[in-house]
Amino acid sequence: MHHLLFDCCKQLTHLTLHHCDTGSFSLFKIDAPGSKLRILEIEKCRFLRIDLVCLPKLEKFLWETWVSQVAPLTFGFVPSLGELELSSGSNCDQRLFRLSELLHGVTSIHTLTLDFQGETLWVQPEMEELRTAFSKLRKLFVRGIFVEFGISWTTAFLVAAPSIEMLHIEVWEHTCDVGEARPASYHDRKSPRWEMHLDSSSENRLLKELEFAGFKSLEQQFTFIRSMLERCPNLQKIVLGDEEQCDDCDTLKVPRPSRFPSKEDEQEMVVKRIRDEMFSPEIFFYE
Repeated sequence: MHHLLFDCCKQLTHLTLHHCDTGSFSLFKIDAPGSKLRILEIEKCRFLRIDLVCLPKLEKFLWETWVSQVAPLTFGFVPSLGELELSSGSNCDQRLFRLSELLHGVTSIHTLTLDFQGETLWVQPEMEELRTAFSKLRKLFVRGIFVEFGISWTTAFLVAAPSIEMLHIEVWEHTCDVGEARPASYHDRKSPRWEMHLDSSSENRLLKELEFAGFKSLEQQFTFIRSMLERCPNLQKIVLGDEEQCDDCDTLKVPRPSRFPSKEDEQEMVVKRIRDEMFSPEIFFYE
């Protein structure tokens, strides 16, 4: 497959592999110094690991849903890589890995997406160790955080990324994967336990925008947003959004009242609680 894609297709700039492998649980090594590939997307493929040995033009890499029990990816020479998206629900045999080790040698990422798909986190607790990899990070998306988990642990990423300008948080609550509707093959979720010792004087002065999808007016969510305002003196814009229902949720046809503040008086209450007569960010709502 490597010969066909990278030796024969020399003008290839965008490649998506969907449900592919080179033998189940195999290693896929890409070493293509002459490749013009800019975008590589791996979706639901059964590779044990992908080694990006050399892709000098690669700008964006996405891997959705892997089967590896360990870190699914290594980077070699990828000097142009600016956007990275890792999206997967953890499986029962998966071991937590260090994001700093996976990103070793990669210092050009400006946009990072981590999507846990409502399952247990697959990364180990880290903070200072991520500083090198996050040195140029401008936009961070942390998605698929199960609604019963805390969210304060995401602050560790802010400590490691002083240049961040936009933070997106998404809380996950789907009727299709709780209670009797949850597939039997899924294991129990484990809440993240990150012990962080934050310097109260450290700030993220460049953070200007916070997006919060799946907002439900929960106390822990108000606490988190206010902590962001305290930590980020130039935070000017907060966008609060409702959760997105998936097709599987719609198929169940189970009525579930929304906890998103959609009425004007509810939104006024939310604004008042966030600002708390201390802060003055613009606050927007979308459903």
